[in-house]
Amino acid sequence: MKKMFSLVFTVIGMFAQGQVYKKSAPLAHTYSIVARDSVTGEMAIGVQSHWFSVGTAVPWAEAGVGAVATQSFVDKSYGPKGLALLKKGMTARQVLDSLLIADEGRDVRQVAIVDSKGNIAAHTGKKCIQYASHLVGDGFSVQSNMMLGNKVNDYMYAAFKQSAGKPIAERVLLAMEAAEKAGGDIRGKQAAALIVVKAETTSEPWNERTTDLRVDDHPLPLKELRRLYNVHLAYLHMNNGDLAVEKNNMQLAMDEYNAAMKMFPANLEMKYWTAVTLANNKQLGKAMPMFKTIFGADKNWKELTRRLPAVGLLTVPEHELAQILKL
Repeated sequence: MKKMFSLVFTVIGMFAQGQVYKKSAPLAHTYSIVARDSVTGEMAIGVQSHWFSVGTAVPWAEAGVGAVATQSFVDKSYGPKGLALLKKGMTARQVLDSLLIADEGRDVRQVAIVDSKGNIAAHTGKKCIQYASHLVGDGFSVQSNMMLGNKVNDYMYAAFKQSAGKPIAERVLLAMEAAEKAGGDIRGKQAAALIVVKAETTSEPWNERTTDLRVDDHPLPLKELRRLYNVHLAYLHMNNGDLAVEKNNMQLAMDEYNAAMKMFPANLEMKYWTAVTLANNKQLGKAMPMFKTIFGADKNWKELTRRLPAVGLLTVPEHELAQILKL
């Protein structure tokens, strides 16, 4: 750490005002990707770094507006300021130029922006630590600094292009996984994040981030991010199953629940609520073996079952409830 701070203050000395780096700001030397899905209009940003909780510093995104990655010697204000300028109707390029002109530390910044129309702008300061560069494609940009080798951007760019047609979150993950294959950060790895926002803002801003995952401290952050993403997908199947139940489409509900359980067969909660749904829909015979397995693994699920009828979540007759609780 002492060597890092020595390097930091060497860079700082190159600037008259000494405002390039502050101890309260992170040193997010990293690789990232910002992208817009040309079909759905969704915008995404993914990042990985050997810096604790990088997801709180680098990625910024807002539905109907755009996504900003601010890294290297980070000025986190680029995120909210950039999004605010995009909201005013400025393009990604206009926003980035505006931010850089006002920043005396522009030579140590690395920034990429995608707006809601798919316009891209990227900047790699001439004082960013090598290997440092960016590559801009159609509706996306990959950027990296302090990399072990000089092929990280090439690998990310190619992986994103080759994954056309897949969901934007999957494409971003594949790009970051490709970066690791090219060597990644020279210091190693620690944290990662993935954000996807909708194409347009709605009256429900709390639902506008369709994916929001972070790994703050892990020896294999991308592997853990991939695991979390798969859990996220499984719970989407569970949610879709619940919606199908509300519409009395039991076949679709069971298809969705089975898809979730297939992804995570050891997840007791997925099995439990599937069993509850079956029981509520007069399919106790199918639910009973599932309840038996769940209760055998953890008796607390049986206690929870006792409490469900009082709040209307288990609607079976009393004699069927007794059968379940005898397991």
